[in-house]
Amino acid sequence: MRAIRKETLLIAAVALGTLLNPLNTTMISVALTRLQEDFHLTFADVSWLISTYYLASAIAQPVMGKLSDLFGRKRVFMLGLFLVTLSSCLAPLSPGFGWLIGFRIIQAVGSSSLYPAGMGMIRSQITTNQARALGILSVFSGTSAALGPSLGGFLVHYGDWPLIFLFNFPFILASFVLAWRLFPKDAARGGPKPEMDWWGVLFFSVMIFMWLLFFLSFENGIQWWMMAVSIVLTFGFYRFELRKSKPFIDMTFLRKNRNVRLIYSGFILINIVFYSIIFGIPSYLMRVQHMDTQQAGIIMLSVAGFGVLTTPLVSRWIDRSGSKPALLLGASAFVAGTLLLLFIQDGMNPFVLFAILSVLGISNGVSNLGSQTALYDYVSKEETGIASGMFMTSRFMGTILSSSLLAALFGKNITTEHLHSMAWICAVISVVLVLLVAALPRAGRENAV
Repeated sequence: MRAIRKETLLIAAVALGTLLNPLNTTMISVALTRLQEDFHLTFADVSWLISTYYLASAIAQPVMGKLSDLFGRKRVFMLGLFLVTLSSCLAPLSPGFGWLIGFRIIQAVGSSSLYPAGMGMIRSQITTNQARALGILSVFSGTSAALGPSLGGFLVHYGDWPLIFLFNFPFILASFVLAWRLFPKDAARGGPKPEMDWWGVLFFSVMIFMWLLFFLSFENGIQWWMMAVSIVLTFGFYRFELRKSKPFIDMTFLRKNRNVRLIYSGFILINIVFYSIIFGIPSYLMRVQHMDTQQAGIIMLSVAGFGVLTTPLVSRWIDRSGSKPALLLGASAFVAGTLLLLFIQDGMNPFVLFAILSVLGISNGVSNLGSQTALYDYVSKEETGIASGMFMTSRFMGTILSSSLLAALFGKNITTEHLHSMAWICAVISVVLVLLVAALPRAGRENAV
């Protein structure tokens, strides 16, 4: 009984830390108008707060994951909490907008340390019913992302934008106390000093930066030269890492392990659909359905609430039957949910809107947990940090693509017709997701190729 209680508290320590990144990803979106007023900026200027956070997180996730594999999970987890604390203290005091962007980047790096280091700790300390542990983490990360806009609106209304940063402290403190007491001490490393492929990190950072610039260009028309440069950099990075004896990202492993590539690709698609809903639907509800922020927030709770209700049940199912059946269900529910968006019309009953979005909430909860558990079927415990970091980089690639999609569809005007266009695109993406999941084998690691 005591061991179960310790495992539960250890999961809580990781969960409270890992929610900080998705929470701060979405919570800031509702504060952009106030930040424009305070710093006298255009919307394009202030949107860099979101873009730079995406960029820093996409790069930092695998980097901090690799560092946690090399130097210890507890060290990197505690470092991450310190960086989030530092940024949350200083951001409200920013003397200018450039300073605020800098503190947000520090926050992104710190919060990006927590998921890969925490997942490594979970996998090393909890050896039975791991799907249930991952289910709890999925609830915290998925719910915090979905609740971010509603929670951010409440905080801005009652305390202005600095409260968004100060809101992090209860989670930081609780996670710090639990992690300090429960995480086992990192083992002393003998032999030669661990090597980090810093040239690989730099190459990877430039490559990701170029891809994200290309995605962000969609609003003003596709910049084909950016795509060409991004492809060349990707091929160059692949060849560069193949020649390394101790690479930052083991390209030989990725080349041989088709299943991990499928999981990363599928997770990108999941997040394109999910974040298109999270960022697109609230604006549609307020501008077209003429709801206030409170009403839109309540409607959006369907996405978070049904994800929470679904995840514990799915975790038990995965423990019994594996991750593939759950992934198939989640992907199929995404197809159904996005097609149901086509039935939305002006002046629609809020209860019907709530019901439609609840299908997407269920599909996201099932797909997130299924993707996480499927990944670890094909990754050793020693590779958990870098694999988890790349997993979350896939998430941010999907997030950037969703924002590019919304900019192209909603950039000048939001109408029900534009919503239907988004629904069709997301439905096609969901069908591709179903095909990717179907290509995965039913069993686990022994089938990795």
